[in-house]
Amino acid sequence: MIRIEDLSKTYGTGQQSVTALSDISLSVAKGEIFGIIGHSGAGKSTLLRSINLLERPTSGKVTVNGVELTALRGARLQTARRSIGMIFQHFNLLASATVYDNIAFPLKLARRPKEQIAAKVNELLSLVGLEAHRDKFPSALSGGQKQRVGIARALASDPDVLLCDEATSALDPQTTGAILQLLLSINRKLGITIVLITHEMQVIRSICDRVAVIDGGRIVESGPVAELFLKPQHPTTREFVEQVSDPVDLRAAASLARTGSPADDGLRRQIVRVTFLGNQTYEPILFEATRDADVSFIILQGTISRMKDVPYGQLVVELDGEPAAVDRTLAALRERGLEVEVL
Repeated sequence: MIRIEDLSKTYGTGQQSVTALSDISLSVAKGEIFGIIGHSGAGKSTLLRSINLLERPTSGKVTVNGVELTALRGARLQTARRSIGMIFQHFNLLASATVYDNIAFPLKLARRPKEQIAAKVNELLSLVGLEAHRDKFPSALSGGQKQRVGIARALASDPDVLLCDEATSALDPQTTGAILQLLLSINRKLGITIVLITHEMQVIRSICDRVAVIDGGRIVESGPVAELFLKPQHPTTREFVEQVSDPVDLRAAASLARTGSPADDGLRRQIVRVTFLGNQTYEPILFEATRDADVSFIILQGTISRMKDVPYGQLVVELDGEPAAVDRTLAALRERGLEVEVL
């Protein structure tokens, strides 16, 4: 659906030039929710605005739905942009227009028939839950309601792609959750591809399928959300993962381990971290593996949560038993597809 190839963006020339993006290459599949996370100034807004060419790249290609936008200008580019909706951080609503007229605005610009505009706006009001607010002005709306208007307006032209520029950063946590669930619902109902930028890992974890981490104008890590969340490689990724409180704290877990040696000579005490993903999270795999090998275990710390629709869990456990039995337990856990890290 979206392909970005070797994209760079430089502002200014000579010694005054600033490179905002450098050699960015990404692809976004049709119908997925793709997140881009980075600190302020990392280049994520410039990257998002390059997708619909609100920022024209200095070099590289941007292709959306088979059309190379970077090869277009003028009226042809304007026509291609109609397939790309955009939601802004601060809503960008017309203060003197009602909710209805704000949503209808892009349709009026496209000179759609009045009856067609009315039908579409009423459909979108229902979709975003604002039927009772159609005649209100933005000043009478809450932040969450304003963003729902912005979402409806972005959907008015039936886009294939929806770009979200920090769409929830101006909202409180409860409203943020409601807007994220609305975006997820729109993605599922309409099959629309969503690209969002954020500086909050919780947003990524809640609704995204894949994520790219941007730092200093470069993509430093990308992949499925679960993979990056559970096994972050780059320091910036690890920093964002630490924003979310429920990953296992290894130091705290280690401090809970028993001190001294096992009571019986020849027994082995091993502390391991076990990561579960998907339906395995709710299966008694650890119990079965230790039971079959005649190994006892103590849970030192653990968590179970979700990333979008994917359940996952992490446990730090202490295994006690004969060395060969402990090895059999570790092998059995790995054979069942679990990630096991000896600490």
